[in-house]
Amino acid sequence: MNERKVLVVDDEENIIQILEFSIEAEGYEVITALNGEEAIKKARKEQPNLIILDIMMPKVDGYEVCRVLKANPLTKKIPVILLTAKGREIDKRLGFEVGASDYIVKPFSPSKLIDKINEHLFSRK
Repeated sequence: MNERKVLVVDDEENIIQILEFSIEAEGYEVITALNGEEAIKKARKEQPNLIILDIMMPKVDGYEVCRVLKANPLTKKIPVILLTAKGREIDKRLGFEVGASDYIVKPFSPSKLIDKINEHLFSRK
């Protein structure tokens, strides 16, 4: 099993491409989803080691995706980093309440995101 598998979820394809390029350059396998429904299905099927999740998406928002994944025994231990334009304290608090491991506000530094990915994946061992 690949211990470097990351699910990236965002409804903006240009963000997906930037994340995919940056994360793959660090040796991670990247799986992508363009909405919350697809994210839940892929998380259950692919069992990624970490999820990077946008909040504002069609169909199912990131808060609900996180809530659903954290309620499922198969996905509840997967760290979730919320990557979003929602930067108010109330948004961050809600993100942590639904089970997010970390919260990064857009615009973001790809190198900071990679540091956070490494921190969450390798500090657990």
